[in-house]
Amino acid sequence: MKDNNNPQDPILTSGRHISYWTDSVTVSLPGTLNENLETDVVIVGGGLAGMSVAYCLAKTGKKVVLVEDGLIGSGETGRTTAHFVTSLDDRYYNFENIFGEEKTKLIAESHRVAIDFVEKTVKEEHIDCGFERINGYLFLHPSDKKDSLERELKAALRAGVEIKALDRVPGILKDEKCLCFLNQAQFHPLKYLDGLAKAIQEKGGKIFTGTHASKIDKEGITTAQEFTVKAKHIVVATNNPVNNFFAMQLKQYAYRTYVIGSLVKKDSVPKALWWDTGDFKSDANVPPYHYIRVHPYNEQYDLLISGGEDHPTGDTNTSGVAEEDRYSLVESWTRAYFPIEDVVYRWSGQVMEPMDGIAFIGRNALDHDNIYVVTGDSGNGMTHCSFAGLLISDLINGKENKWEELYKPSRFTLKKSRRALTQIKYDFISYFKQFPNFKGPEELSSVKNGEAKIVGMLEENFGVYRNPEGKLHIVSAQCTHVKCTLCWNSDELSWDCSCHGSRFTYEGKVINGPANRDLPTYKELENL
Repeated sequence: MKDNNNPQDPILTSGRHISYWTDSVTVSLPGTLNENLETDVVIVGGGLAGMSVAYCLAKTGKKVVLVEDGLIGSGETGRTTAHFVTSLDDRYYNFENIFGEEKTKLIAESHRVAIDFVEKTVKEEHIDCGFERINGYLFLHPSDKKDSLERELKAALRAGVEIKALDRVPGILKDEKCLCFLNQAQFHPLKYLDGLAKAIQEKGGKIFTGTHASKIDKEGITTAQEFTVKAKHIVVATNNPVNNFFAMQLKQYAYRTYVIGSLVKKDSVPKALWWDTGDFKSDANVPPYHYIRVHPYNEQYDLLISGGEDHPTGDTNTSGVAEEDRYSLVESWTRAYFPIEDVVYRWSGQVMEPMDGIAFIGRNALDHDNIYVVTGDSGNGMTHCSFAGLLISDLINGKENKWEELYKPSRFTLKKSRRALTQIKYDFISYFKQFPNFKGPEELSSVKNGEAKIVGMLEENFGVYRNPEGKLHIVSAQCTHVKCTLCWNSDELSWDCSCHGSRFTYEGKVINGPANRDLPTYKELENL
């Protein structure tokens, strides 16, 4: 397993574990912004969403500037498993209950459009990223209702999805019935982004990495180095919006998800995607499911990439399973279904789960009309982020788009969403009670090598991590978003916020929004 324990290392993504994607390709480094600019559109975020928006706008002749505080794809795109699907995290029969049959057809169509768009882009721009069409197989989790697959088949057919029932799941060791979703796809996400970056720049777009947008408003952005980009339109594509205080945070929730990459003998497992329907005993509202795919690795082996065991960010209370122990659960489940050998990669990622199961794409809620966001990936980030490029490009160009109302960030489906009320209740409880695992600060001397705790000093609470060599790293224990008390993630060696999903390295560098400022360090606080 490959880890990166240096938060300042330029290949660091939003976690210390190195994903296969990050380890297997070097994405081009355009350089840091060091001048003031004016443009038609400025985009904050260099993941699949931001890059798709930039590409689509550049194709229409818009002047585009994109800024990314890390490298291209160094956030959650570099930690995905890159499934392109019409088999969605939330069942189609649930979408019918929430949106009705006609809008459910639009949802299904948007994901088909996204896959077709990426396939077309790969061909037009000659991007060598291993894009290929494959089938996907959905099978029943033991905790799910027996009629779940039949209900999903009928609802998916009504929505126009290419689907059929099979008596056995191809490629797995167990005898299970399944639904076969036809014409799904997969690719290497960072190779695709590298190809997009080149295409954007060839079309006149400008990309800047290592450039943090510390201020975002209707005029444009200001970077941490005090350079400005003035723009007619501003797009925030940072997984969880860093320009949004509460409007979006009350309508989505952050989850951590865990991935392993295991060796399987070459061609012993067919190229396909697999998913179970989710563990309803773990969480009946948002049942965590397992998701699997195969990717070429070397002459002897393929890499079976398997993920799951999700939980709310910063909160493992319900199951009592610590973050670092989740990989072994993924491995045990995978070994029961696939002939895997050594586990050679492990990493985790963050998923934003919206209240009604589909992404928020469009004009930012309660904001100026020229500010747009992309968030709420709901585990289908590849299709949602790709589709965002098409939708936001149409909005900025004043072109009518039939999906605008469906995906608009200002929507609120409280009466129809079974998750929304629970989420809002948890949100406010977390805010006023602070962090649910927090039992009070401890003494500095109690922090052992390799441990982290909340420690009380100078009438303040600090997050203290003592590395294996004994060096202390001391930061404020309050999230810079709305001051919720942070929780230590011993897997990623990060301080995570259970209120809205913000995350920070042990040196205090912000690596996940909605927080957009680093944590004050002990020395900074001491001088206040």
